[in-house]
Amino acid sequence: MSNDIDFDLSPDQWEALRTLRNPVSSGRLSKAYLVEGLVELGLVVVNDGVPAITPAGRKVLVRGSCRLLDLVA
Repeated sequence: MSNDIDFDLSPDQWEALRTLRNPVSSGRLSKAYLVEGLVELGLVVVNDGVPAITPAGRKVLVRGSCRLLDLVA
C-alpha cells in the first residue's frame, strides 16, 4: 500500500468518512471536529457548509476497508 493513502484514522473518523460516501447522509454528520480533522488530512472538503468526500478520501476509504474488517473482528 502506498504511504500517501495510508492514514491511521480513529474508528469515529472511519465512520464519518463512510457516512460522507453518500451525499444524502452528509447532513447527518453532526460531529464537526471529525470533519475538521478529515479536512486537514485532505480527505473531505466543505462546500457551502456541506462536507463532501474528496477523491483522495474515496481512495483511503476503499483501501482502508480491510482495516475496518480487522476492527470488527
